[in-house]
Amino acid sequence: MRTFPKPLTAEEEKYYLSRLQEGDEKARQILIEYNLRLVAHIVKKYQSPEEDMEELISIGAVGLIKAVDTFNHEKASKLATYAARCVENEILMYMRVKKKLQRESSYYEPIGTDKEGNEIQLLDIIESGEPTAMEQIGLKDDTKKMYDLLKNVLSERERQVVIMRYGLYYGREYTQKEIARKMGISRSYISRIEKNALNRLREYFRD
Repeated sequence: MRTFPKPLTAEEEKYYLSRLQEGDEKARQILIEYNLRLVAHIVKKYQSPEEDMEELISIGAVGLIKAVDTFNHEKASKLATYAARCVENEILMYMRVKKKLQRESSYYEPIGTDKEGNEIQLLDIIESGEPTAMEQIGLKDDTKKMYDLLKNVLSERERQVVIMRYGLYYGREYTQKEIARKMGISRSYISRIEKNALNRLREYFRD
């Protein structure tokens, strides 16, 4: 791990803080640079094989910069105390977002195939369950949005395949083989149409 300069003395910190209040950019840089050791010290608490320490230091440095830019000596006695909270908040926020993204991306990881050879994703299993009372709160809005996307985003053929495949509009669910027979095209072509349609719906639904 890289080395950092020793912290400023209380007198030096007071001097540079006063210069900072007057808009001295050099004082700002010094306060940031000489408090990076604090960032490295805090980062050690979150050290793990899954986390890149240099990346965590960079994230913590963002919190330090925010602390220097927003520090009010009339409300806080020491910059280090205030900066430590800002650094920890920045690191924790980063880790929460990272875990959320990892969890969401895992929903789309294939976990097997169905009897027709199509990939099954974890999201398919989750969404097939009965929604809880809390999940039902947003279900109407999500359903309306999805039906709007069916009409506005998909082609006529894509829309027809998705409606039949998932039994939308209170219809029955058809297998890809059944849809292919009804539409007079190959099952593999139906599979491609369905896959492309679902990818487009996911993209617009997230937006």
